Amino acid sequence: MATPFNLPALGENVDAGTVVGILVEVGDIVEVDQPVLEIETDKANLEVPSGFSGVVTEILMENGATAEVGAPVLMYDAAADASAAAAEEEGSAAGEEPVAEIMETTSAAPADQAAVPTTESVPPPPPAKPAVPAASGGQAAQPVPAAPSVRRFAREIGLDISQVPGTGPAGRISTEDVKSHSRQLSAGRGTAAGVAPSAPLPDFTKWGPVETEPMSNLRRAAAEHLGTAWTNIPHVTYGDKADVTDMEGLRKQFGPAAEAAGGKLTMTAIALKIVAAALKRFPQFNASVDMSRHEIVYKKYYHVGVAVDTDRGLVVPVIRDVDRKNMIELSTELSEIAARARDMKLSPDDMQGNTFTISNLGGFGGTFFAPIINAPDVAILGLARSRMEQVYVDGTFQPRLMLPLMISYDHRLIDGADGARFMQWLVQAFEEPFLLSLEG
Repeated sequence: MATPFNLPALGENVDAGTVVGILVEVGDIVEVDQPVLEIETDKANLEVPSGFSGVVTEILMENGATAEVGAPVLMYDAAADASAAAAEEEGSAAGEEPVAEIMETTSAAPADQAAVPTTESVPPPPPAKPAVPAASGGQAAQPVPAAPSVRRFAREIGLDISQVPGTGPAGRISTEDVKSHSRQLSAGRGTAAGVAPSAPLPDFTKWGPVETEPMSNLRRAAAEHLGTAWTNIPHVTYGDKADVTDMEGLRKQFGPAAEAAGGKLTMTAIALKIVAAALKRFPQFNASVDMSRHEIVYKKYYHVGVAVDTDRGLVVPVIRDVDRKNMIELSTELSEIAARARDMKLSPDDMQGNTFTISNLGGFGGTFFAPIINAPDVAILGLARSRMEQVYVDGTFQPRLMLPLMISYDHRLIDGADGARFMQWLVQAFEEPFLLSLEG
């Protein structure tokens, strides 16, 4: 008897994803925890492990389709598993090649997915109902059919999600529905909650051939997140240079120790340690602004996000408890998490909980850039490429290695003088590494 396998939970605040890989075929024997689908969410690419043992009888999704948590993605027959396995064993005894089992990648699945309960004998869930009052007067209204990320986006731009008409199946509300509703409101009363609607684009085909492609979930999420951050946060960017000649000498001296531990002692790894000390000294940079409650949230932990360039776009994995780790540990963890980011092996939890962010573009050159704050942080540190420059020291010009630093901060919480003090402390720490040993 065929049984549906429903898409398990993909992570906190993730209700759906795009199917980018189907890892099994009809007739395949699947074991518990074997990856069956690859799903792209707005946070990461995830391999979905099976919660059953059986033979795949039908694939209900195709590449490019949107799969919602709880929806059936394939059908399987648990009863056919024993007979198929017996037939496979008989075929192997007769010299036939057994069906290959893909088991080596199960470790890439997030831990919270590995314990997904089996869905045997569980019928597919009923379709979501529109967010309208039930027919019976004694029943409450149905919950709004929208993903948590959509509800959060509506809240950030000041819209009541229950007032947004949904265009998806059963009235489900998408981010585009929220944007469309915002534009309609803006047309009648100016901008909604201070957010200017996107201007319509001209017909570019009037001037020549064009090619269009849909945004990936990751690119769309980044565009929406950064657009909201840029619109809602008053940015100030302050720049300076640090003389890292002595720091570079120490980096080369202790680099082999980091490599022996499996990491690489980069300037980003050094910046992690310096930033953790700076955030303890300047707690307003390790905070968030809650305008809905007119409160400032000061965090007592230090989780720093690091921007990583990948083939799919920019991702920001988070290094947790930076203040509790030494330089070798930070170098190793940074190397590991950057590799997972480029191999699309990050889980949603790997990119949540940041209190501050670092973006290092030194590998691409340049002398200055203005990084956009990674909300809900209130500040982000940018690093450009260090260069040898003639610096006037002790009455003479000397060649010194100078590192450009840029700090963008939220002016609602951080004043200009505070931003300058924070930057000057960072500069001093880069120039005088001994300073870090004096900090608690």
